[in-house]
Amino acid sequence: MMTRAYQEIYRDKAQSVLGDAFDYAIHTCGIPGNDFVKLFIAGSVSKRMENGEPACISGKSGIEIVREIVAEAKGEELQIEPEEHFGRSREYWIGWAAAYYQWYSDRKYSDIFEAVSFEDLQQMYVTLHEADITKFAEIMEARIREHFPETNLKRMRTAYGFTQAELAGRSGISLRSVQMYEQRSKNINKASADTMYRLAKTLDCTMEDLIEK
Repeated sequence: MMTRAYQEIYRDKAQSVLGDAFDYAIHTCGIPGNDFVKLFIAGSVSKRMENGEPACISGKSGIEIVREIVAEAKGEELQIEPEEHFGRSREYWIGWAAAYYQWYSDRKYSDIFEAVSFEDLQQMYVTLHEADITKFAEIMEARIREHFPETNLKRMRTAYGFTQAELAGRSGISLRSVQMYEQRSKNINKASADTMYRLAKTLDCTMEDLIEK
């Protein structure tokens, strides 16, 4: 089973917060989608959301999140009042869906938005906004695998000439764990220090060499 980014009880709130943030930033404030994505992934807010910090994903509104992002990146204070509208906008869906996939996959927002551009997500909205969100997650998994074909662990292992079973046997890490790290269904960045040390020592590399950027 894939490791989730944080407790499920916070997921819906995170989705609505990021959905509101994208809608307010792009639809109301007129910030181009690609520009807002860059601001979001460059700042501390995206990292705090990735970690499921309650103060960030359940203690703030989407509007407050955008104002914090802009203040941190540009030193500017947004004063634009949110517009009242009904139903979910395309921009809302993009933030809402991205937050779901980040929770589902435990991947970094920077990796997610590297694999799919804002324009890609706009196109996906057309066919997916009325579908079950798990369909979006399936498509994103395929896009991630296509964009990041090999993990650092697999690259180092194959360069060293080990099979997965050999690496497992020599390092003392279970074969299933090695497989899951290489498939990205388990986040190697959250592995214990002991696990990272054993893998790195076996592959004659540094622990940093195995971390996914």
